[in-house]
Amino acid sequence: MSHQDTQSILAGKTYFIRTFGCQMNLHDSERVSGLLDSLGCFLAADPADADIVIFMTCCVREAADQRLYGQCSSCKSLPVPPSGKRVIAVGGCIAQRDGERLLSHIDNVDVIFGTQAIAHVGELLAQAFEDDERHIDTAEGDLPAATTLPWHREQPFHAWVPIMTGCNNFCTYCIVPYVRGREKSRPFDAIVDEVAGLVRCGVREVTLLGQNVNSYGRDVHGEPRFAELLRAVGETGIERIRFTSSHPKDLSLQTIEAMAEVPAVMPHLQLAVQSGSSRILKLMNRRYSREDYLRLVDAVRERIPGIALTTDIIVGFPGETEEDFEQTLSLAEEVGYAQAFTFIYSRREGTPAAKIEDSTPREVIQERFDRLVKAIEGTAYAFNQHELGQRVPVLVEGASKKDARILQGKSPKNQTVHAPIPEGASLDMYVGHIVDVDVDVARTWYLSGTVAGDPR
Repeated sequence: MSHQDTQSILAGKTYFIRTFGCQMNLHDSERVSGLLDSLGCFLAADPADADIVIFMTCCVREAADQRLYGQCSSCKSLPVPPSGKRVIAVGGCIAQRDGERLLSHIDNVDVIFGTQAIAHVGELLAQAFEDDERHIDTAEGDLPAATTLPWHREQPFHAWVPIMTGCNNFCTYCIVPYVRGREKSRPFDAIVDEVAGLVRCGVREVTLLGQNVNSYGRDVHGEPRFAELLRAVGETGIERIRFTSSHPKDLSLQTIEAMAEVPAVMPHLQLAVQSGSSRILKLMNRRYSREDYLRLVDAVRERIPGIALTTDIIVGFPGETEEDFEQTLSLAEEVGYAQAFTFIYSRREGTPAAKIEDSTPREVIQERFDRLVKAIEGTAYAFNQHELGQRVPVLVEGASKKDARILQGKSPKNQTVHAPIPEGASLDMYVGHIVDVDVDVARTWYLSGTVAGDPR
């Protein structure tokens, strides 16, 4: 189908996108949205008002499959959309992994597109409107990357910037390498030029994305160039640089130096540990030990004192004993995480860990998980006390969900910060701007205080 045909079929139609999972999916969703905007579609606030409903899926967690099935099923009871016909599409990792097999679980899906088929979404949707057939594209290979497509950013002051796609690590619990393919780095200059362009458009903060940003450039240059990339991005004039995900086995001293020396790189590092037990780390194929990880933490803290360290931790990996879990607990307390994303192990078919038998009762795993959450709450509370009485620059994202008169934003260390909007001022004066806040309350999950001076 030609571009012109696609445009004439989709022009004027409304769309709604629901996104599950990681930041890479959020970026992919913004590109799908941008593509549909360029074809004359309009964003709807609710699935009930949408001619096109798209689910951008993640298959890392088992519950995501069930959520997708439930949400697709609930579309059946929606009222007739503006155009008289609704097309349901599933994209992302579940689409890539299951392809046509999805149809046996969901009978009302019209379009299925994989992680590398985003550029073809328009044609697939247009065909589905025309012929009532199901259209599936989960091809892999040299298709146009999502990064080449138009872009509808959720926030004008922040942008997700993928620097690479895929993963070569094959952690035994993880499905990502199977659904996103091998590591493929974007050209160095293309990334720097993109950030420079975003700065000209008024973007204040970028988050560099990759499954393992520390190995950026290895596939092209034979050695990682992430430290060099951080320095080059820092020279574009962007005010805040964040990045995720960072694999401990590849975090180099050069990258730590770049983080310390580039003013725009925020003092926050998401360094996924997954377990504090060297035995479990080996079963996970993480390729570092507990001692390696703790040495890395010391090296980071030596160069960037006060940095916020956050992490991912899995509880209940097959064969994890009480002793293994105790090591995770003690590591979390020793590191003193500012925050942690804690998960109960989720068995994924097709991964090596799925073959490991485990007889640990679910209630034992749940009890361990609850103990870990409590420990993290303790370290997060303790970490936030350092900001008490300090003046913190906050990038304002909007109003607090609980109170429209309270600003909400992020500190350099990625802490959520609240402050009342000053008398006589409006929210619009602050959103997307940086403002100083004098912190007088420090809780587990947020800081709060009063605005000092004008937004900038």
